[in-house]
Amino acid sequence: MDKAHVRRGFFDLYEAIQSPTAKEAIERINALYAIETAIRGESAEMRLAMRQKHAVPLLMELHAWMIQVRTEVENASALAKALNYALNRWETLLRYTQDGHLEVDNNIAERAVRGACVGKKNYSFFGSDSGGERAAIAYSLIETCKLNNIDPQRYLQYVLERIADHPINRVEELLPWNVADKLNQPDQVTQALAA
Repeated sequence: MDKAHVRRGFFDLYEAIQSPTAKEAIERINALYAIETAIRGESAEMRLAMRQKHAVPLLMELHAWMIQVRTEVENASALAKALNYALNRWETLLRYTQDGHLEVDNNIAERAVRGACVGKKNYSFFGSDSGGERAAIAYSLIETCKLNNIDPQRYLQYVLERIADHPINRVEELLPWNVADKLNQPDQVTQALAA
C-alpha cells in the first residue's frame, strides 16, 4: 500500500464530481511527490534527512486535515471511503520517511511485474512446475537488469556464453550488477534504460 493508491481514491473522486476536498487532498499528496522529485538520485542518507525535514511536517498536516475532514463528511460518502482508506493505513504511509532506501510508492515494482501480470493466462502452458520456476528466474533476471540500467539481451548473451564453464558455487558472480562493467554496453543504451 502506498501514496499512489491513496492518491488514486481522491483522483477518481475528483474526476467523477470535481470535489474541491478531493482536489485539496491531491494537491497535498502531490507536494510529497515534489519532494521526492527533488531528491531522486541522492544517497539514502540525504533522502532520509530531506524527508524528515520536509515531508514529515507535510504528512502531519495532511493527517490532521484528513481527520478533521473525516468528521465533517457522511459515513457512506465516497470521500469518507477515500479518507478511511488513507487513515487506516497511516503508519504504512509513513514508513518511507523512516528509511532513505525506500521509495515513496511501489510504482516501480508494479511496473516491473506488469508484463508478468499481462501474460499470466499464457503461463498455464509452461508444461510443468519446473518450467514455471525457470520462467520466474528468467523474468527476475530481466527485471533486475532493467532496474540496474542493463540491457537484458546483452546480459543474457554474456551469461549464456560463460555459464557452462563457470563454477556452480560462484554463480553469484554472474548476477547483473556483478557483470555490468563487463558488458561493453554503450552509454546511450544505459542512458535510455535509465530514462
